[in-house]
Amino acid sequence: MAEFIHVEVVYALPQRPELVQLQLEEGATVRRAVEASGLLQKYPDIELDGRNKLGIFARLVKPDAVLRDRDRVEIYRPLIADPKAVRKKRADEGKVMKKGGGPAAE
Repeated sequence: MAEFIHVEVVYALPQRPELVQLQLEEGATVRRAVEASGLLQKYPDIELDGRNKLGIFARLVKPDAVLRDRDRVEIYRPLIADPKAVRKKRADEGKVMKKGGGPAAE
């Protein structure tokens, strides 16, 4: 008899996260979970072997990583800007930043 695991697949959108709960066969991979979630059809901009990185509980993994019961698969959107480049640009412009990335108090 086949054993099953319960997993969640999350795609964090700017407005709100999309969360899909699944029951998959034991030994299922991250790729299988994302495909079974239906998020690839709903959001065709997701590319598993390209732009989008994947993780399990904030730890980067490859699409062929095997899942365990209660894992949360996360689909990450590509960065809009390189954080290092943004900090360097602000430093070059002479802007002071407070901890947390907001503008510093005068």
